[in-house]
Amino acid sequence: MSSPRTGTVTIRRTSSAASVRARLRMLAIAIRNAVVRTPEITVGAAGVVVAAAFTWVPSVWYDEAATVTSAQRSWPALWAELQNVDAVHGLYYALMHVWFWLVGYTPFTLRLPSALAIGVAAGLVVALGRRLGGLRLGVVSGIVFLLLPRVTWAGTEGRPYATVTTLAVLLTLVGLTAVRRTRARRHATRWWVVYGVLAALSVLFNVYLALAVVSHGVVLAWTLAGDRAAQRRASVTERSGALPAPLVDRRVLVRWAAAAVAAAVVVLPFIVLAAGQAKQVDWITGVGWATLRQVFSTAWFGAVYPYAALGWALMAVGVVLAVRAVRRGDPGTRDVLRMQAVRVAVPLTLVPTVLLVAATAAGEHLYSPKYASLSLPFVALLIGLAITAIRPRRWLAAAVVGMLLVSVPTGTTVRLPHAKQDSHWANAARIVESQRNWATDADEGVVYGSVWEHPTTTAQVIADTYPDAFSGMRDLAVTETGAERGQLWDVNGDIASTVPSRLSDIQTVWFVGGKSRNIRPQVTETLVAQGFHVVRYWHTGTVIIWKYSR
Repeated sequence: MSSPRTGTVTIRRTSSAASVRARLRMLAIAIRNAVVRTPEITVGAAGVVVAAAFTWVPSVWYDEAATVTSAQRSWPALWAELQNVDAVHGLYYALMHVWFWLVGYTPFTLRLPSALAIGVAAGLVVALGRRLGGLRLGVVSGIVFLLLPRVTWAGTEGRPYATVTTLAVLLTLVGLTAVRRTRARRHATRWWVVYGVLAALSVLFNVYLALAVVSHGVVLAWTLAGDRAAQRRASVTERSGALPAPLVDRRVLVRWAAAAVAAAVVVLPFIVLAAGQAKQVDWITGVGWATLRQVFSTAWFGAVYPYAALGWALMAVGVVLAVRAVRRGDPGTRDVLRMQAVRVAVPLTLVPTVLLVAATAAGEHLYSPKYASLSLPFVALLIGLAITAIRPRRWLAAAVVGMLLVSVPTGTTVRLPHAKQDSHWANAARIVESQRNWATDADEGVVYGSVWEHPTTTAQVIADTYPDAFSGMRDLAVTETGAERGQLWDVNGDIASTVPSRLSDIQTVWFVGGKSRNIRPQVTETLVAQGFHVVRYWHTGTVIIWKYSR
């Protein structure tokens, strides 16, 4: 008998390209599911990553130096400082003091809390948009928020403005919850207590957040007027069916007023203290054409005029579409919700800026673009209203991608080495660190000149922000430190009388300063008389460095 015939079975191998496409499809499905199930966490986490990326690159600058200097002082020294200056940032400095104690100071750790705050704020914007207009509005508004140039700036800044945006949207969410619980008569009192406590803490963190509480009053008044107008229209048109209960009534207004007044009483001593330090903002100019440019482009759009024009146009479109939809004969639930989103977002966008500009016009110079940061979540919400009105969905996606592309240049610029007021402090620190004789660093001294555009501040702030480069050096000119004075910055004495008495065991002297109020010639004259000569000098940006040897 012959053996049975055997053969081979051909198995088709999936091409690598098809495998890649399948994996990408599965990844897209996983991302979509994550966005649908937990959009707040997804967008928030993306916000942290985007905001924190490359924040270690830009050189620290003057405003951030105030954070570093204050947050690294002892508790008694910080308290003494806040009695004289920067009380408006006192709570932020205290939190940063604890943060640096936990993780230490570097330019990255200085800015990381702001990146975390932007991520939280983005998640809260998603939650706010979701509550006011559905999932699509929430997700789009959260993405738009992350793409706003001023949000990008705040997330890379070692200052409190990113957290201000977080508190503004959080306080708004708590207020909305309190309103709805009052309407439903379920645990309303406890939510108004939470609102009052959070309002007080927010104002203690940054006094300008009081404008958010005022804006909430405008939101409630507008909503009450809108509810009554809807009832009148329904009675005139003899609309059939029961009208929904008004969202805002007298109970809501009374409870909001009680919470706001209670918070105001608690923070009144703090506001009085901060008002007594108003001379700090003497640098703010009066109202003029520059103010109009700042309102139009700088405050929310980072002085990028094309982006500003697009942003204002989209905000206007979002408002107009929502108003038109709700004024139709029989608006749907979605239309009513989007109109309520307008009633929330418009006051919180415009009222703080209007009040600050009005106060500035009246002689109290209070308006600066950075103080309008609390409105950023609501700018994003208005833009999200316009984008989510686009049909079909693929055009909506194209609009979001378009905003992403427009935001890329700004997102890149704020992460360049000299992005912050053209600061070259990191360069200066690297020069000093590379040129020092570390074997004899105990024999080195330094004289700090003034800082560019801040003539009353010494370049000690460069050593504060890049301490490793200056470790072991003796300050030869300082007569009183900022901590001793209860102020931010150190004060130099007279160079000719102060420096020579401190040179007994010094073999090398560095001069570090700015081009404004340059005391370098006086330093050179004093050192030459003591037997020193110039070894070399450097000029990096607005910082000049000279090295002298005995």
